[in-house]
Amino acid sequence: MNAPVPNLSRRNFIVGSSAMSAGLAIGLDLPGFISTANATTASNASGPEIGVWVVIQPNDTVVIRVVRSEMGQGTMTGLAQLVAEELECNWSKVTVDYPTPGESLKRKGVWGSFSTGGSRGIRTSEDYVRKGGAVARIMLVQAAANQWGVSPSECLASNSIITHQASGRSVSFGKVAAEAAKLPVPDAKGIQLKDPKSWKVIGKPLDRLDSLADKVTGKQIYAIDLKMPGMLNATIKECPVFGGKLKSFDASKVTGMKGVKKVVQVGDTAVAVVADTFWQAKMAMDQLPIVWDEGPNASVQQADILKRLEEGLKADQAFVGNANGDFKTVASTAAKTIESQFFYPFLNHAPLEPMNATAVWNQDSCRAWVPTQDGQASLAAVIAASGLTADKCDVIKVNLGGGFGRRGAFQDFTTQVVNIAKQMPGTPIKLIWTREEDMTQGRYHPIMMCKMTGSFDDKKNLTGVHMRLSGQSILASVRPAIVAQNKGMDPLVFQGVAKGGEHGIGYDFPNLMIDHAMRNTHVPPGFWRGVNVNQNAVFMECFMDELAEYAGVDPVEFRRKYSAKYPRTLAVLNAVAERIGWTKPAPAGVFRGIAQQSSFGSWVAAACELSVTDGNKIKIHRIVAATDPGYAVNPAQIQRQVSGSFVYGLSALFEEECTVKNGRIEQTNFDSFGSIRLKQMPPVETIIIEGGGKDWGGIGEPTISVAAPAVLNAFYRATGKRVRTIPLKNSGITLI
Repeated sequence: MNAPVPNLSRRNFIVGSSAMSAGLAIGLDLPGFISTANATTASNASGPEIGVWVVIQPNDTVVIRVVRSEMGQGTMTGLAQLVAEELECNWSKVTVDYPTPGESLKRKGVWGSFSTGGSRGIRTSEDYVRKGGAVARIMLVQAAANQWGVSPSECLASNSIITHQASGRSVSFGKVAAEAAKLPVPDAKGIQLKDPKSWKVIGKPLDRLDSLADKVTGKQIYAIDLKMPGMLNATIKECPVFGGKLKSFDASKVTGMKGVKKVVQVGDTAVAVVADTFWQAKMAMDQLPIVWDEGPNASVQQADILKRLEEGLKADQAFVGNANGDFKTVASTAAKTIESQFFYPFLNHAPLEPMNATAVWNQDSCRAWVPTQDGQASLAAVIAASGLTADKCDVIKVNLGGGFGRRGAFQDFTTQVVNIAKQMPGTPIKLIWTREEDMTQGRYHPIMMCKMTGSFDDKKNLTGVHMRLSGQSILASVRPAIVAQNKGMDPLVFQGVAKGGEHGIGYDFPNLMIDHAMRNTHVPPGFWRGVNVNQNAVFMECFMDELAEYAGVDPVEFRRKYSAKYPRTLAVLNAVAERIGWTKPAPAGVFRGIAQQSSFGSWVAAACELSVTDGNKIKIHRIVAATDPGYAVNPAQIQRQVSGSFVYGLSALFEEECTVKNGRIEQTNFDSFGSIRLKQMPPVETIIIEGGGKDWGGIGEPTISVAAPAVLNAFYRATGKRVRTIPLKNSGITLI
């Protein structure tokens, strides 16, 4: 007989000594909710649901539901601000809760998408979550009006107080919440949202709802920290060559080791050790005899992949992603043609917290606790792996220590933990990957080469640009249906240089051809933070400087000439040029570089000042970054995200690369896949431009892309050397 799954979703869910301060049960009537922040202000009394986004407790605590994941980027606070603005509540009484995807499924998807990636957290949900706040306000006002026997049009809500303007009578949200919850929910489609000019919460640099102090002191519980009654710990090892399989293993060699409970096969490709502690599981795994069937990919070397990409640069067949005019004709008659070849490597997401998840399975239910960027994707993985129906499965989102795209579409770790838990029914199993497993079983930033070609007439006027991309397609691996719909083309490859849309190019060239020779490898690609705009910005923006130099035009003026039809591109470009003092002489020994890009619905630009010693030691003194996301929900958080994006972008530029040897990833830890250090990080000055209109752009990813080209362009001005291969460590260039 299988043991029942313990009730671990709420009050009996034990995560160590911090359980109560983490506010795991704040009194929602619906099952499966876990509070994530600011819960010390919440009582344990149940509160009524007002609409689907808001719960009001009797003590006026406002619980706002958030389904997007908080990964340090501030999405949770920003989304709460959007709801609170229309709700007209007291911000000091706001807390948040994560509904589970299982509960959303039962309620026909009332909370929309749980996916957090592509800088979509706010920009693709702002409308319906704001309307959710407005719906709740309307219901609360109606309840108060009913109580007083007046028209709701005579009442005003502000700061969690509803006032009858004629009589001066007032009542708090908590006092009428129960009656409001009984009212029919208004149709959100007909609701008029507030004019941005009247915003009181949106646009303010409010403190984050998740506690910085808890993170700094180690008090915050991440998924890797979870503890449950009777929990066992597991670690796993998968075939080190992608496409290979598990052939055999000898469990008898480790089953007698201290703490070891079981050695299990996981699918066709992996083996796991389950023990009392993670360390015991790891020690046993290190001694477990395993035989792999590595398959034909074991013969693949980095040179083989590079050769294949080189061939793509010369191929006749390619998918055209953006074109105008007739580049081939103007190139054939050009007075001068400039060509440059670039390279961008595989990159691992490498979040500080390696992949992990916890699950309990028996014949009647399966529940998993996952540090996920997409609760719905995690739930789908649980359902598929458990062998149970959807109504018997659920996923509880737990704080995640970094995602960067690895924990969204890719749920291999979730599938693994359920497969292990199935072999030990009724026992909570926490699976933790080692750092080495995390590094060698990633879903990597796609490898890419690029050949840029520019044609000029005899007066040095630019007549055309050709951008040939050669490398992987993420969608061909992850979303093949989209590729099929586009007749074999991956539209995502053209991020930042596309023909319009949220990733549209910011230049109007007289003749343009941007195409992609798809060259996939056995190394699985993934949505690495910023995705394809990272390399495309390097290719285009570094080449823009080369074109400007031949034309004899200042790099900023050259960009302005071809951005004339793109006012928001010009706005961010001009903003950083002015702030950096582009037209004024730089201090002695200091050189400047600039770059711009549009992606994820935002327009961004960066300018930097740096100096170079001994020809290869770069000191970045200053970075100025301009961002136009349409609307700035929380300016303080935008500044933090922009600064953080430069840490990511500069680390990739100087330090990071994954290479292949004998079919496997060579880099296994942070000693060979590094990051820039605190002392190397320059100060970042953020300029926020609000283009407004109907646009809500992303923040977390766009500015990553302009870090590298701005630095590379400045390095050329300092040394006269063009570096077109990333990372710079391979050229002997370091950041000091």
